[in-house]
Amino acid sequence: MSGAAPATQARRETWSSSTGFILAAVGSAVGLGNIWRFPGVAYESGGGAFLVPYLVALLTAGIPILFLDYAIGHRYRGAAPLAYRRMARPAEALGWFQIVLSFVIAVYYAAVIAWSLSYFVFAFDLRWGDDPAGFFTGEYLRVGAPEVSTTIVPAVAIPLVLVWVVVMAIIALGVTRGVQRVNVLFIPLLVLAFVALVARAVTLPGAADGLNALFTPDWGALADPAVWIAAYSQIFFSLSIAFGIMVTYASYQRRKANMTSAGLVVAFANSSFEILAGIGVFATLGFLAHQQATGIDQLEGLSGPILSFVTFPAVISEMPGGALFGAVFFGALVLAGFTSIISILLGVAASVQEKFGLAQRTSAIVVGLVCAVISLALFSTTSGLIALDTVDQWANNVGIVVSAIVMTVLVVWVFRTAPVLRAHLNRVSTFQVGRYWYALIGVLAPVLLGYMLYERVRTLLTEGYEGYPGWYLTVFGWGAIALVVGGALVLTLLPWRRGEDEDFRPWPELEEERR
Repeated sequence: MSGAAPATQARRETWSSSTGFILAAVGSAVGLGNIWRFPGVAYESGGGAFLVPYLVALLTAGIPILFLDYAIGHRYRGAAPLAYRRMARPAEALGWFQIVLSFVIAVYYAAVIAWSLSYFVFAFDLRWGDDPAGFFTGEYLRVGAPEVSTTIVPAVAIPLVLVWVVVMAIIALGVTRGVQRVNVLFIPLLVLAFVALVARAVTLPGAADGLNALFTPDWGALADPAVWIAAYSQIFFSLSIAFGIMVTYASYQRRKANMTSAGLVVAFANSSFEILAGIGVFATLGFLAHQQATGIDQLEGLSGPILSFVTFPAVISEMPGGALFGAVFFGALVLAGFTSIISILLGVAASVQEKFGLAQRTSAIVVGLVCAVISLALFSTTSGLIALDTVDQWANNVGIVVSAIVMTVLVVWVFRTAPVLRAHLNRVSTFQVGRYWYALIGVLAPVLLGYMLYERVRTLLTEGYEGYPGWYLTVFGWGAIALVVGGALVLTLLPWRRGEDEDFRPWPELEEERR
């Protein structure tokens, strides 16, 4: 075994420490979905009993696939397309599928951060007044019919431009000076903000009723397959796995870094934050139900953007010191959104940089400008909310699931690189991965994900989505998936400017690769 990595591989930028990597990975995983998706899913899927399938899903799918992402990125030292290409040349197309999918997600995710930024300002004077729903969809977003609108909404466009400027600047500064520094600052602030929110929320009248609604177990729900699928879906979507982000992040980790222990910290930190968010959200919803003299089950908007931008403003308007509570809440959304979109865009920019031989800053600016233009054109218009909702549904429930299925099948069954990746993890890590890992990523994960994909596609084809016209779902839903597939094929066929894989030699050398 060679005692050191080849000199040509030592030039790659790295995180300054394992703490920097862990905070960045936690920042990627902890996003808006942790705050507005987990509490609602848990409430609707058995309450406290949901924690059983949630923990099972974390241990049998979330952590194993996270390890898979880490192993590919750390061993093959590249963003997703280059890492997959070095693993097995035909797999480059999968890498580009994940990166184009990340590109699509970044384009609309920025709009939600812009909304949060706006509402951070609105919170100081409770600008939504007595009708938060009417303000959000009417006065603020000016939502129209499902159409291809060209009418720009300035109140959205201005903060959206600011979001893209900040994101481009961070990515242009690089992994250590940009991404790491932001996460080292933002993640502790985010945790402190949410701890403060929870501390305030649990003291509100009716908070106990909200927490009882969330955590009272319905053990009968465990017999429902849909509850288990919901648990696997939540774990899968909340860990930022299978769409190139963690592959890219791991590629910047030092050669002798402890990958599996870091993965365990990231996974459990993410889940801990989700539970913390659930406590804060449902304690607050309990207060709203108390004020309206109704039950939690009678409230509307218990998850998604409506929870954040309609239900929470209604709560803020009724609570003592609501302006401060609102500013901290929407500030937390901004922080969570920024740490996630930075990770998404870093993967895209690094892939373009490696493929076309661009300078780091050039790649960051080019990718950021393209994203910003598309983001403004589609999601700062009067049809922006509907377009965002549609694209998000297809990107998350079709695109990412397809990516994970293909990734696990290729690694385990087609290219048979799972033994090499397991050996790599065990060589550099203290927590050893056993042979059971093969069954988890090669059998359990693709089977469960395949069922999830089948059910979602069947529902979308037979029932449509949110009553939107069929032509609209074809353009913005299936059209988004077609864009990802087409973009992946085109980018795969384009030549590499530099022979990135010609002088590459994985380290450490493994007996499994010589067999």
